[in-house]
This record gives sequence, structure tokens and C-alpha cells, in this order.
Amino acid sequence: MTEEDEAAFDEFLAARSTALLRTAILVCGASVHDAEDLAQGALEKVYRHWPRIRHDNPESYARRIVVNAAISRARRRKVIQEISFARPPETAAPQSDLDLRDALVGELWRLPARMRAVVVLRYWEDCSEAETAALLGCSLGTVKSQAARGLARMRAHIGELKGALV
Repeated sequence: MTEEDEAAFDEFLAARSTALLRTAILVCGASVHDAEDLAQGALEKVYRHWPRIRHDNPESYARRIVVNAAISRARRRKVIQEISFARPPETAAPQSDLDLRDALVGELWRLPARMRAVVVLRYWEDCSEAETAALLGCSLGTVKSQAARGLARMRAHIGELKGALV
């Protein structure tokens, strides 16, 4: 790798590593340590292929690696465990916002891995439907249906929680 490639990778790493870790935490549905492993593995692959991908969209490439690894990990697991969640790095919000986010993240974890990946990419990472379909290697219709079903499940359960509290 040339010095120019090294410098460009260092800039990418400084600018996007926190966002990649946040994506890994949300998609992974496991401990922060597992999410850090996913993000580190993705950055390692990005580094190995940097001269080839640096002029395309390396962030998209890294995000796809994280999402695919999280889905593969979820498929291998037969038992879903209750997991603890450390807040993503940028948490300086009022307590009510934190409570709402914790409830949303809790509901997000209840979704199947692929559906969770669609919801995270569409609504947390603000990817378009086409970008999400490309990242996950599925059709646009699949993204639309998985997003709609995922949001419906989350809304239904949050509605049940509100009803129980009132």
C-alpha cells in the first residue's frame, strides 16, 4: 500500500470508525465486545482491500461486512440470550430521550437478525431503500416489507408497554 493509501485509510478510520461501531452495536444484538469485534474485523477487511475500494464507497463496504457478519452470527446461534447494552458513544441527551432510545433498542433486539439489519440501516443509518437492498444483497421489495413488518412489530409491543403502564 502506498503512503497516499495509508493516509487516506487513516482519514477514513478517524472519520467513520465511531459510526461503524454504532452500526455494529445496533445490528449485532450482542455485547459491546462482540460489536467491537465485528467492527474491528470489518476495518481489517477494508484495510486489506483499501487500494481497490477507496475510490468507491468504503463506508458502504465496511457497513455491509458488519451487517453480513452479524446476520451470520445470528444464524449460528440457536439460543437467543438476554443481553445487556452499553449506550452508543454519543449520549448526551435528556433522560426521557435515553429511556425512549433504550425502549426502542430493546424492541430492535427482539426482531430477527435480517429484519433488525433492515431497520437499523434504513432508520438509524439513514440509508435509502436501494442502498439497504444493495448492502444486504436482496430486492427492494424485501427491504420494504422487512422494514414495514419490523416497525409494525416494534410499534405493537411499545403500544402494549404503554397500555400496561397507564
